[in-house]
Amino acid sequence: MSNVDAAEIAKFSELAHRWWDPNSEFKPLHEINPLRLKWIDQLAPLAGKNVLDVGCGGGILAEAMAGAGAEVSGIDLSDKALKVARLHLYESGKSVDYQLVSAEDFADQHAGEFDIVTCMEMLEHVPDPASVVAACARLVKPGGWVFFSTLNRNAKSYLFAIIGAEYILKLLPRGTHDYARFIQPAELARMARETGLDTHELIGMIYNPLTKAYKLEADTGVNYLLATRRGD
Repeated sequence: MSNVDAAEIAKFSELAHRWWDPNSEFKPLHEINPLRLKWIDQLAPLAGKNVLDVGCGGGILAEAMAGAGAEVSGIDLSDKALKVARLHLYESGKSVDYQLVSAEDFADQHAGEFDIVTCMEMLEHVPDPASVVAACARLVKPGGWVFFSTLNRNAKSYLFAIIGAEYILKLLPRGTHDYARFIQPAELARMARETGLDTHELIGMIYNPLTKAYKLEADTGVNYLLATRRGD
């Protein structure tokens, strides 16, 4: 439990009751979810797979992957978020196994059990992201996929992800992100490589303030997604 920022857990726990409100502080997550679900499913078809969502929060991605036919587990360290996630299953009718546990501790118990592991919008909120990456690598089966998404660290990302998103457009509450914890793609790729994960695809996610829409494209200057596979 050492790789935990109590302030980050408390911040998201306070908002947990609004997780499934598509017009709340979590609106961006609802809007990007179809994009990231489609991207994952195209590279590693979800139907029939044993999938783990690390840092699942209120379960937006976890439920979507269950809806695509996967057998899904979700782990998080916010008890309030997990309670909201479990409660929402009664409304959606989906089946997801949610557990309050860290990625590192869960990997000690379930190494090599999952076909697909996702860790989205989470690495920038922990003190040691490399430790989480290593845990994800241990959790996936040989030949399995691990998907990450996070924020690049450069002047552009500070301008767009913090000044623009939190202060000007108010897409996110102020203080959602700490620029010092942003991770450059080369750094994340190195973390993955050092744990036996091979980079398969790197793609950016951009937001158009005029159309108010997100899309995936080559520009990884701000938000980006990294698909990796564990060697056989």
